[in-house]
Amino acid sequence: MSRLSVLAYIFGAVFFLVSCSFAVFYGYKVLTHDLPVEKKPVEKYDYHFVLVTEELDNEYWRLVEQGAKAAAKDYGVMLEYAGPKQANIDDHLKTIEMSAASKVDGILTQGLSDEQFTPLIDRVVASGIPVITVDTDAANSKRMAYIGTDNYYSGFLAGKALIQDTKGQANVAIITGSFYANHQQQRVKGFQDAVKGEKGIHIIDIVESEISRVRAAEKAYQIIKDHPEVNAFYGTSALDGIGIAQVVDRFVKPGKIYIVGFDTLPESLEYIRKGTIQATVVQEPYEMGYRAVKMMINLIQGKPVEPIVHTNTRIMRIGDLPVSHLYRMEESN
Repeated sequence: MSRLSVLAYIFGAVFFLVSCSFAVFYGYKVLTHDLPVEKKPVEKYDYHFVLVTEELDNEYWRLVEQGAKAAAKDYGVMLEYAGPKQANIDDHLKTIEMSAASKVDGILTQGLSDEQFTPLIDRVVASGIPVITVDTDAANSKRMAYIGTDNYYSGFLAGKALIQDTKGQANVAIITGSFYANHQQQRVKGFQDAVKGEKGIHIIDIVESEISRVRAAEKAYQIIKDHPEVNAFYGTSALDGIGIAQVVDRFVKPGKIYIVGFDTLPESLEYIRKGTIQATVVQEPYEMGYRAVKMMINLIQGKPVEPIVHTNTRIMRIGDLPVSHLYRMEESN
């Protein structure tokens, strides 16, 4: 073999060894290199609460949720919003049971029925988890506190508004969200007590909507057919008032039927603007949610908490509408 060939073999061998060395070195670097990782801040919470509602997509309860989540953000709380998709007491109770089983720090919920909710709330509290009722109280239970409307008083206000606006002359049909829910019962009772001394006011019928605007509309339509003498409606929930207004707006001459309802959802305000709903009971769902979270924190921290806190309640008529709604009314005329 010539000297040139030997040098070529030697050079080739050296080149091969060097190439292998580089390959191994950089392969190792690739395998052991720490890729850049996006650092996400880990949120730390002091407490874990659950807000259990009667119906997840209920617009009124979405306002309660907004208030509760705003307080949760302000005070370092992880807040879950849970409940049945459609109003169902059994599913509501199961959600409370599941929340308690997960050992949350506190439960915020309604106390819809003494018979069913009181024993469950008592068991949850006995297990060491505090319960605050929101919007609807379970006064006979061992719940730690209640925050929400004075539902009897709100019904009484609705009755007084009807007396004033109809000059004490009305044949009234009542559509209530539930015959069994405490707050709905109290709203009916308050209304009945407000009008019972008025000789010109007669309650013709009381029916149930099952917290559904569709059912409320169906019931209102049937009442108008069966009782042509009815010239006033009282709806004890936001969806009842809206359902009644939909029917009256479509099938009855404007101004022929008086409606007093509940709450200030966008549709309710629009029907007030149009004159279909004459009055509505204003509650403070956002405030309920926000203050309920603060109350629960105070309870856990051993601070004093009032056992019953009533949020503001008042009557709204067209003259009380926000300016933006009044402008829309002027533009439509």
